[in-house]
Amino acid sequence: MPLFIVRHQHSPEACPARDPTMGVMLLNHLSRPSAARHGVVIKGEAVIRGAHTLFFIAEAADEDALRAFLTPFRQAGDVEVMAASTCAEVVASGGCDAPPTDISAALLDPADACQDAIDGGLLVHRAHPLNGETSVPDLAGGAVMPNGRFYLRNHFDIPNLDGERYRLSVSGLVERPLSLNMRDLHNLHAESLVVTLECAGNGRSLFDPQVPGEAWGMGAVSTAEWTGVPLIELIERAGPRPGATQLTFRGADGGTVEGHDAPIRFERGLTVDQIREAGALLAYEMNGEPLSPPHGFPLRLVVPGWYAVASVKWLTEIIVTDRPCEAHYQREKYWYEWMRNGRDERAPVTLMNVRALIASPDQGESLPRGETAIRGVAWSGATSIARVDVSLNAGPWREARLVGERRRSAWQWWELITRLDETGPLVVRARATDMAGRTQPEHAEWNRLGYGNNSIHCVTAQLI
Repeated sequence: MPLFIVRHQHSPEACPARDPTMGVMLLNHLSRPSAARHGVVIKGEAVIRGAHTLFFIAEAADEDALRAFLTPFRQAGDVEVMAASTCAEVVASGGCDAPPTDISAALLDPADACQDAIDGGLLVHRAHPLNGETSVPDLAGGAVMPNGRFYLRNHFDIPNLDGERYRLSVSGLVERPLSLNMRDLHNLHAESLVVTLECAGNGRSLFDPQVPGEAWGMGAVSTAEWTGVPLIELIERAGPRPGATQLTFRGADGGTVEGHDAPIRFERGLTVDQIREAGALLAYEMNGEPLSPPHGFPLRLVVPGWYAVASVKWLTEIIVTDRPCEAHYQREKYWYEWMRNGRDERAPVTLMNVRALIASPDQGESLPRGETAIRGVAWSGATSIARVDVSLNAGPWREARLVGERRRSAWQWWELITRLDETGPLVVRARATDMAGRTQPEHAEWNRLGYGNNSIHCVTAQLI
């Protein structure tokens, strides 16, 4: 509903609060149940002491309905009604003087989505399209990340799809084209996998010199338990024809991008062998709940081990072909690009790099002397974590204890319990090594689009 700010002012001589009967009547009238009977939602109110002025924020179907509700206040003094917006709406629309965004029913209101992300504890980088990262201290402490704190990466507006009307098509070079609704998908064999997803740009803000793109810190990574249909089983049900080895995944999200005259849809491609090796899922649940619109409702692809750009949200089409995907986000984005030996080189973004993050202590945190716990998470797209080493105040590397079972698709908790008796700065560094022998570098190789930064994580705390 539209949002309004109301200012009521009366003269000192006619202050209704001085009349107990009038004051209580207005107080009761302003109550939430009374306002609801008039179709008004009161969001908050306050009186400026000594100024005989009341402000409150309200939602109403329209200004006429709100003014009808305000009749008792007009009888007691002056009333001014001003159309308003939430802070999230202003930021999402591009400024205080920008016209309200006209959002169709097919899209999630960006202001609402942004406010939900902030309320969930995400650090929002951009409101429209919505991008927000998880606080690094929130990463450790549980097997999965609560859905509201799971990071968000979007390239376009968030689709608001109707689950009852939704259909997934599997077409192209197949013997048996498929068109499945959500009931069909729920009736197929389901699996659940705990999978870590990381944005390929995670850590982009730490590259020097700076690179274009979303300036992620360290928190564009989260883990959830995903439930859905093994993708390879659906592809085999459709029956790829000989030579049909490529898959293009098309989401419902789309819009305009630089260099393209017409709007595009978000698309990515993988081979049949790649989705079989990864154990990709068509997921409809996240941590035991139906997907929310920001996370891909009603169906998304989840590709374990790969950077999350491969895990297409709001999936509507799978096209089986005999040639690689040539879409914008396959051909023009998500490539490592370097200048080496005077020549331009590039390689596609695929599996996640090995990485460890320190969740505790937090940057700048004050710690008491004595026994101290250093904790964090580590993951790798290629295989499970073999070890995590920790260095304190530039001292030797010490092996941390891995907590819980080793899993290829999900992050690994780790901890180092140590005793520190001297006050002063505590510089903690952590590096991970996976079972394939890959170890984090001191400094990740700079690349033009800022992907895959897995430099050794460093946190400075203070012992007191």
